[in-house]
Amino acid sequence: MTSTLKNSDPTGAGDIGITVVDLYTSVEKIYPREVQGRYNRWRTASVWLLLGLYYLLPWLSIDGQPLVLFDLPARKFYVFGLIFWPQDFILLTGLLVLAALSLFFFTALAGRLWCGYACPQTVWTEVFIWLERLAEGPSGKRKRRDRGAWTLEKIWRKVFKHFLWLLFALWTGLTFVGFFTPITELTVNLWHWQAGGWETFWVLFYGFATWGNAGLLREQVCKYMCPYARFQSAMFDDDTLVISYDQARGEPRGSRSRKLAHAELADNKLGDCIDCTLCVQVCPTGIDIRQGLQYECIACAACIDVCDDVMQRMQYPTGLIRYTTQNAMAKQPGKIIRPRILLYAGLLLAILTAWIIGVSQRAPVMLDVMRDRNALFRELPDNQVENSFLLRIMNRTGQAQQFTVTASGIPGLEVHGMAQLSLEPGKIGSLPVTLRAPTQDIGLRNDISFTVQAQSEPGLNITEQSRFFGPRRSLR
Repeated sequence: MTSTLKNSDPTGAGDIGITVVDLYTSVEKIYPREVQGRYNRWRTASVWLLLGLYYLLPWLSIDGQPLVLFDLPARKFYVFGLIFWPQDFILLTGLLVLAALSLFFFTALAGRLWCGYACPQTVWTEVFIWLERLAEGPSGKRKRRDRGAWTLEKIWRKVFKHFLWLLFALWTGLTFVGFFTPITELTVNLWHWQAGGWETFWVLFYGFATWGNAGLLREQVCKYMCPYARFQSAMFDDDTLVISYDQARGEPRGSRSRKLAHAELADNKLGDCIDCTLCVQVCPTGIDIRQGLQYECIACAACIDVCDDVMQRMQYPTGLIRYTTQNAMAKQPGKIIRPRILLYAGLLLAILTAWIIGVSQRAPVMLDVMRDRNALFRELPDNQVENSFLLRIMNRTGQAQQFTVTASGIPGLEVHGMAQLSLEPGKIGSLPVTLRAPTQDIGLRNDISFTVQAQSEPGLNITEQSRFFGPRRSLR
């Protein structure tokens, strides 16, 4: 809230305008008006697509395995048919890096497309607004009803709205937890009041967070809480595609008769903007795009849709508000392909290539060979030398496996003791192994190889190098 006070100038030059800003005034609720148009259709399609993926993915499976599940207790992550283990942390980190670089790339290229069409805050806020319209009616009726006295109709509409919001929010919280706990088991346990304390807590927590952020806070999250709006300017340049108002064409703005032809505007000293303020009324963050690019703008393009509709009714050319670049608005030459775009694209391609190679080259079995630290070797009475090792084997397949250990590299080398190990999927097992070889066939240091072979799958094996030590022979 701001107010302007008049105070006399001690120099006698006149009055000075002093603006007083109240930092503690309550934020006025925004009632975004309904809008139709091509960008609204794209945004609606994006909402349905993203929410469809979100609510369906936890229920889908491939060959009996969940399509997407981050099983933290088992330290196993299912991602579209791939299984990642803690040892694949670098690959999971690569996915996050790819997501971040993609955000930078599309921001530099086309502004805040993420905010307008794919951000969870935007997507869920859109759904909550739909539910609000279902319960309370269009924006104009909601605004008048909120400013009026409390009546029975107002109470039951508010109760019904929050009932719909809470149902949808709890469903959202249940689905979110379903990405970390098998959702079929979670749903059954919750239905029978047998869910664990932590699972129940997180369902309620994320349900409450959805209800608060998308239902109550809405645009305040984008304006005051989201850090992306603060550092996006570092990725913008004069060739970034942003939503802009064509001031040269629109000003001076003002109302006029529909009978006034577009060709007659110059004679009447009017621009194309009829100052209907519909671009402000449809904005979910309540800004006036005619004042220039602002960090609150989420690039939803609602102002473009409504302005184009007004221009068509006035029989004026569309595009008074449009996606364009600062260079294009200033009639300056611009270019899409520029250094920062090439940099982001190159990094994306390099990291994506490395990630694909890393995933394709993952070994289904991991083997780590450790020597006995107490003694390099032991000489046995039967003219043999013995070395002890500890093999750590990890089964990174999706099935239980029976592994057999063999060794090679020295004539007569034998494995003594237990040479087999059974492992469940994702488990790591330790297997003590003792190797023996004839004294006359070995030197001081001998290169050997351990091979771990899955009995059920001939092609599933891994080989690791090590050394077999023997006694130093006397010189004659």
